[in-house]
Amino acid sequence: MRVPILMYHSITDRPNADTRPHAVRPGDFEEQLAYLKENRFTPLTFADLIAAINGTGSAPPERPVVLTFDDGYADFHSTALPLLDRYGIPATVFVTSGWLDDAGPDAAGRPLDAMLSWSQVREAASAGIEIGGHSHSHPQLDQLRDEELRDELRRNKALLEDKVGRPVTTMAYPYGYSSARVRREVRKAGYWAACAVNNAISADRHDVLALPRLTVGQGTTMSKFRRAVEGRGVPLIYLKERVLTKGYAVVRRTRYGLRQVARK
Repeated sequence: MRVPILMYHSITDRPNADTRPHAVRPGDFEEQLAYLKENRFTPLTFADLIAAINGTGSAPPERPVVLTFDDGYADFHSTALPLLDRYGIPATVFVTSGWLDDAGPDAAGRPLDAMLSWSQVREAASAGIEIGGHSHSHPQLDQLRDEELRDELRRNKALLEDKVGRPVTTMAYPYGYSSARVRREVRKAGYWAACAVNNAISADRHDVLALPRLTVGQGTTMSKFRRAVEGRGVPLIYLKERVLTKGYAVVRRTRYGLRQVARK
């Protein structure tokens, strides 16, 4: 089974400097949704895809696709959700709990733009959107000490389940970064599956705790979008991103190793 899992962030005409590279204009987003609808893709939530892979849910459709949104920006509620509803397309939002607009005493990290409120997260869940975890403060998880890592994962999951009133079984790694150690803790925290980035089509051979996604951002033309979801030349159209990801993975592993030595 090969499935394009799309990674979105902000859907807006007015991104700020922090969110601009990953922001998609609403008009472009609607054109992408129309393409999926017209070409008979069947959108699934990430959890539904995992259930199909595990044999605990319905069999996967002929042309599956998964739309995911990272961080939990306010424009998901104001802009993306009405368009998803118009086209009858489910999606998954991976929420950074400490960034939410009314996080209050749980606030943590530095939000990059206006964020969802808890009531908007609940409204999205009621509209059929899957709510997943995205850590509590959005750190590079593979650089954290074990106790910090466990707190980030478990606090995020507990808050989401408490505030939304539903099980949270999937998550996405902030920045797409993970490691074998991080994935072990993700499983121990109670997640069934997790998203990385990697800019590849997801397939049966991939670890369900690090399923790859395809980045959709400001520079994603309709030609690139069509080729990505159809699986045509994906390694080549994302070549630059894949090279940078692999290079930085080496840097992160080295950095974590040096920190461990320094702490001894």
